[in-house]
Amino acid sequence: MESFEQLVDQYQPMLHKIIQSLHLYKDKDEFYQHSLIALWEASQRFDPQKGSFTNYAYTYIKGYLLMELKKSHLDQERYVYPDEEFWDLVVDSYWDDPLQKDILLSYCTTLTPNQKKWFVYTFCDHLSIKEIAELEKVSLSAVKGWRSGAREKVKNLVRD
Repeated sequence: MESFEQLVDQYQPMLHKIIQSLHLYKDKDEFYQHSLIALWEASQRFDPQKGSFTNYAYTYIKGYLLMELKKSHLDQERYVYPDEEFWDLVVDSYWDDPLQKDILLSYCTTLTPNQKKWFVYTFCDHLSIKEIAELEKVSLSAVKGWRSGAREKVKNLVRD
């Protein structure tokens, strides 16, 4: 069989025609790359006893691009990418009110030093367990242990 570069030269008009027939105007370069991948896969999977390569390649490439288009559409539905204006309107959720921090820290009187670290990092600094573990250079399970003990003590404190 021919080299892949020769196949690309020979079937390039067909690739563009398929892209055009599917009305793929957004991310055209990306879909062209997908069509090249599909052409390569078609050349690897082709069985000459079952017909002509041109028909097989056309069907394979079009099907491949339709699957990629479906994936792309599902991603666009699943994930929302806000415009720049959105980020300008977002209010900073972090607060600098020392009184609120003092009120929070008043619940820490019965906590161990490590539980207090978890409490402050979580509620004042808004860090995740992973971030706390990295910052304190301990394992995730250690931080989870701090969290578990702190939650129990704070629940009892609030109940009383």
